[in-house]
Order: sequence, then C-alpha cells, then structure tokens
Amino acid sequence: MTSSQKKAVETYRNRLTEKGLARFEVVGRDADRDLIRALAKRLAEGGKEAAHLRKTVQSSMTGTSPTRGAILEALRRSPLVGADLDLKRPRAPGRKVSL
Repeated sequence: MTSSQKKAVETYRNRLTEKGLARFEVVGRDADRDLIRALAKRLAEGGKEAAHLRKTVQSSMTGTSPTRGAILEALRRSPLVGADLDLKRPRAPGRKVSL
C-alpha cells in the first residue's frame, strides 16, 4: 500500500473507533453473507431494536429461556400505557337460561 492508502485506512479506523465501532472479519457460508451483514448493520445502528435483537440472538445462542417478567415488561412497553382506559364493567346478575 502507498502512504496515502495507509493514511486513508488509518483515518477510517479512527472514525470507527470514535463512533464506538470496530471492523472485524468473520468466516461463514456464502449463503449467509447478506444475513450477517444485515444483522451487523442493525446492531451497529443501536437503539431499542438493536438491543432487542442483541438480546434475542444472545438467548438463542446460549439456549436460555426467557427470564421471568418478560410478559410484564412487554405490557409496560405497550403504546396503551398511560392511556387512562376505563376497564371496569357493570356487574349485573346473570340471565336465566332455559335448558
């Protein structure tokens, strides 16, 4: 490599480091190339989706079952949280049924 190419590579790697990213190489099947790239891209973006994806992949790889409270956690993430819904219904005696 020429000195300008070396400098360009060094600058690129420094920018990645500043963003908290690292470049690495993996070995896998050719058919999985697009999947691995999409996964890496999504994880690098960060945010809630990346955290959820990371957690899902980690639990899949370790073979652990979901932790207790996962349903409650999902309900707390619901868009209806804080919507002040009135879920009470009137209590009325049952109707008579002829059998």
